[in-house]
Amino acid sequence: MSYGLRYILFFIVDSVIVLSAIFMSYFILHPTISGYSETMLVISAITLLISHHVVAYFFHLYDRIWSVASARELLIIGIAVTLSVGAASGMQYLIKHDIYFRIMAITWMLHIIMIGGSRFILRLMHDRELFVNPQNRKRVLIVGAGQAGSMLAKNMKQTQDPELVPVAFVDDDPRKQHLKINSITVQGKTKDITRLVESKGIHTIIIAIPSLGKIGIRTIYEKCAQTGAKVKIMPSIEDVMTGKVSVSDMQDVEIEDLLGRDEVELDLKAIADKLTNKTILVTGAGGSIGSEICRQVSDFRPKQLILLGHGESSIYNIDMELRQKVAKDTELIPIIADVKDCTRIFDVISEYTPDVIYHAAAHKHVPLMEANPMEAVKNNIFGTKNVAEAADMFGVPHFVLVSTDKAVNPPNVMGATKRFAEMIVQNLAKDSTTKFAAVRFGNVLGSRGSVVPLFKQQIAKGGPVTVTDPEMTRYFMTIPEASRLVIQAGTLAEGGEVFVLDMGEPVKIVDLAKNLIRLSGYTEDEIGIEFTGMRPGEKLFEELLNEDEIQSEHVFPKIHIGKANPITRYEMESVIEQLPDMSDLEVKEVLVGLANRKSVDVG
Repeated sequence: MSYGLRYILFFIVDSVIVLSAIFMSYFILHPTISGYSETMLVISAITLLISHHVVAYFFHLYDRIWSVASARELLIIGIAVTLSVGAASGMQYLIKHDIYFRIMAITWMLHIIMIGGSRFILRLMHDRELFVNPQNRKRVLIVGAGQAGSMLAKNMKQTQDPELVPVAFVDDDPRKQHLKINSITVQGKTKDITRLVESKGIHTIIIAIPSLGKIGIRTIYEKCAQTGAKVKIMPSIEDVMTGKVSVSDMQDVEIEDLLGRDEVELDLKAIADKLTNKTILVTGAGGSIGSEICRQVSDFRPKQLILLGHGESSIYNIDMELRQKVAKDTELIPIIADVKDCTRIFDVISEYTPDVIYHAAAHKHVPLMEANPMEAVKNNIFGTKNVAEAADMFGVPHFVLVSTDKAVNPPNVMGATKRFAEMIVQNLAKDSTTKFAAVRFGNVLGSRGSVVPLFKQQIAKGGPVTVTDPEMTRYFMTIPEASRLVIQAGTLAEGGEVFVLDMGEPVKIVDLAKNLIRLSGYTEDEIGIEFTGMRPGEKLFEELLNEDEIQSEHVFPKIHIGKANPITRYEMESVIEQLPDMSDLEVKEVLVGLANRKSVDVG
C-alpha cells in the first residue's frame, strides 16, 4: 500500500471514530443534560475532528507501523486524544463559558478505546499472519531470558514472513521459571535443552547471553551439540545498539567461540606510552601474526608503521587494508625485504630508527622445516640475528621476538631454531641498551598452516578429516588475542625475558575435528575422521615451559616469565659460525641437542 493511500485510509477511519465518539456520548447522556444544544454538539464535533487531525499529524499517528506497536504507541495515542478532547472542551468554554465534563469524559474514553482498538486490530492481524501457517517455519529455542533474549524474541515475532519462530526459553535463573516473556514461556534450565529439543521439535537453538564469555558458550554448546539442532549466537547488545548488526543477524557458532578464552583487559595506557606517536617496525608483516600485530598497533596511532616482509602480495594486502582504517597522522611504510639479507635489514633500521620492533618473520611449519632444515636456520636464526643486531647497533629501545611453544624440548628443526633465536636475543640483552624479550605461545586459530583451515577444506570436500594421532594435543589461541598479548608483553620487558602466554587448557586435535564437523552441520557418520600417523618432527604434546625453566608468578593476566637460560655467548657464536658448513643431519643434531640441554651457569 502506498504512503498516500495509507494516509487517506487512516484519515477516514479516524474521522469516523472521532465523530462516533462524541455523538455516542451525547446520545448516551442526552436525557440527563440540559443546555447542550445540537448546535453546540456540531461545533464540539468539528473542533474535536480538526484538533484530532492536527495532533495526529504532529504525533505521526498515520506514519507509524502499527503492526509492531508497543506500549509506547498506546501512550502516544492517550496523549493525542487528551489534547484533542481538551481543545474541544476549550471551544465549549469560549462559547458557553462552561464545559460539559460528562460528555467530554465519555468522549475521551470512547475516543481512546476506538482509536487504540483500531490499531490493536492491525497488530492482531499481523501476529495472526505470522502464526497461522507455522509449518514452513523453523522452531527456535532461545537460551537466555534476559534483555538480549527478550529483544530477540520480540524481533523474531515482529519480522515479516520470518524463517524462525520462537517457541520456548531456557534460563538458569530460578526466578524466571514458568514466566512468560513476549508470550513465550521459560520452560526450563540449560540442563533441559535436550528434553525441550525433542518435545518441542526444535530446529534451531540461539544462545542469547552476551555476557556469557567463551567458557560459558563452550559449556552450553556442548549440551546443544548433543541434540542435533543447529546452534547460533545472537550478536552482542553493543553491536546491535551501535547499528553494526541487527538483532536478527544471528551468527553461527565458530570454533573460536569454543576454543578461545575470555579476553584479558589490557593496560592500554602502558601500550599507548610505547606506541602512540612512535615509529614501529613489524617484520613478517604479511603473515598471520605479523599482520594482526600491525592491525592492533595501528589502533594506537603510531607516527610511522613499517610493514616489512618478503612476500610482495601479502605486504600489499595488509598495506591496502590498513590504509582504509589508520588515522591520518600515521604514516604507513611498506617495505619488501628479506630478514636474511643483513645489509638490507641494517639499512632499513638505520634509516627509520624504530622505537619498537616486533619480529614475527619466521618459518613455522614443522614437517616442511624437517625437509628443509637449512632454510629454517637461515630464516629463524640468521634472520633473527640480523634484525636483533641491527636493533642493538642503532639503539632501538624495544625488541620483541615472536616465539613458539615448539621451542620447548624440541625434537624438530623448526622448534630448535626458534629456541636458538630466543638465545640470540637473550645474549644480546645482557650488554645492550635495547630491551630484548621473546614471547612464547602455542597454535593460533586460523593462521596459515594451522589445522583449522585444513579441516574446513576437507569438510567442504566431503571428508575425511585427517588427524595424525588420536592423542595429539595442542594449545590454541585466537590470532587477535595472541597479538594483543604480544604487544602487552612488550611493555613489560626489562631485558632478556622469555614471556610465556597462558594458553589455557590443551585441546585434543581429534576433539577439534569433531567440533568443526558439527559446526559445519554434519555428523561423524557423514564426515569421517581418518588417522594418518605422526609426521616427521611432531610431538604428541606441546609444552610452554620445560622442567628446568622455573615459572614465576604472573606479571600480567595471562602473561608470566619463563626463566629460560641461554647458552654462553662464546658457544652461541661458535655454533653460528659452523652452521653454514654443516649437513642437514648435523644441523638437526646440533640445534636439537642445544635446545634440549639442561640450563647452564651463565655467570
